[in-house]
Amino acid sequence: MGTILDYLREYGDYSLAEKPFCDVDSLVISQLSYLKFDGIVPGPGKECAPVSLGEIAAHADYDHLYADERYRKDNTALFTGVLNSRRFGQMRLWNYVNLIEPEKESQFSAVVCGIPGGIFYVVFRGTDENIVGWKEDLNLAFSEPVPGQLHSVPYLEQAARTIEGSFYVGGHSKGGNLAVYAAMHCDPAVRGRIERIYDHDGPGFRPEVREQGAWTEIEGRIHKTVPRSSLVGMLLYTEGDYRVVESKTLGLAQHNPYTWLVKEGDFRIVDDIRPGRRFVDQTLNEWILSLDQEQMRIFVDTLYRVVQASETDNLIDFTAHWFQSVHKIGKAIGGVDEETAGVVMQIMRALFEMVYVQAREQAQNKHESRESRRRGKKNRWELQREKFEEGMSQLERRLQLQPSEKK
Repeated sequence: MGTILDYLREYGDYSLAEKPFCDVDSLVISQLSYLKFDGIVPGPGKECAPVSLGEIAAHADYDHLYADERYRKDNTALFTGVLNSRRFGQMRLWNYVNLIEPEKESQFSAVVCGIPGGIFYVVFRGTDENIVGWKEDLNLAFSEPVPGQLHSVPYLEQAARTIEGSFYVGGHSKGGNLAVYAAMHCDPAVRGRIERIYDHDGPGFRPEVREQGAWTEIEGRIHKTVPRSSLVGMLLYTEGDYRVVESKTLGLAQHNPYTWLVKEGDFRIVDDIRPGRRFVDQTLNEWILSLDQEQMRIFVDTLYRVVQASETDNLIDFTAHWFQSVHKIGKAIGGVDEETAGVVMQIMRALFEMVYVQAREQAQNKHESRESRRRGKKNRWELQREKFEEGMSQLERRLQLQPSEKK
């Protein structure tokens, strides 16, 4: 088994006629959309020809593609693998946009890819585990459209005018949500040309949002994939089919496409998301759907302040180090009603549990776990759990939550 990078190495020399376009190819394209094509790929309305991958590689600002240092190594390997492959090497890109609106807590980016074999793919960029991006994912739970969704519809309609015939639309994380939203709300003539809609671990929609769009018309064209410990992708996803992909990492880090496992030319599929994860997803979705707009805004802002108070910039570090800032987190939660505070505490427990349970399972077959059991000692995950519970108890005492809000 490997990742999408291994997939490119193993199947990059297959044409789309020899191996038809699949979900893994879509994730490759979705991850490619995270690269910073500003000043390299022409935007909408520009009188410029689409640019080839070779032209991008030769551009003076080529290194700007990898402006996000966290993923420089993987993104460089991805672009190189795509460029040197027979499968994607002749691909061309155009219609690139990248709109950043800090005052609206919004970032919108998309590009059109012309893939050898006559496939056109309109791909929307998503978010990663950065806390600003996660807040944007949570904002999608509002019944009012967020700026990115409002941008996605006219963009899709304009992009469709640059394409002959049918096409695909998709993206990862928020990008998957925008792809589905745009397909639901675009002009019917454009919607009729959409052959497939790819949603890789993207949030869903409130029922009223689905009812306002052409959900039933497009539902059968949606190809949704989520990792085994999905949180973002199961947010408000209460209807529709999906495939569950095994990941090589733990908890929230599974949102990263580079951790998704590939076997024999397709994703490594498992039966379902983890039972404990499913319970938390259902509980969170039910609670979110019970809130009005103002209550939802308070909840999202409070959860965001909690993660900020931990002095980490992403949710993965938050699950590992939050207890170092217990007092600041308590201050961030203080001031909201007991029910909201209780749910935020439940989410904190869920985030830790996602990592703990999977790590414990993996440790069962490792030397550390066997040695610890033989000597009667606690392994590092058991010690981590004790430290977590100690921190939670401090928070509960500080907030004076009633027993019903603790669990």
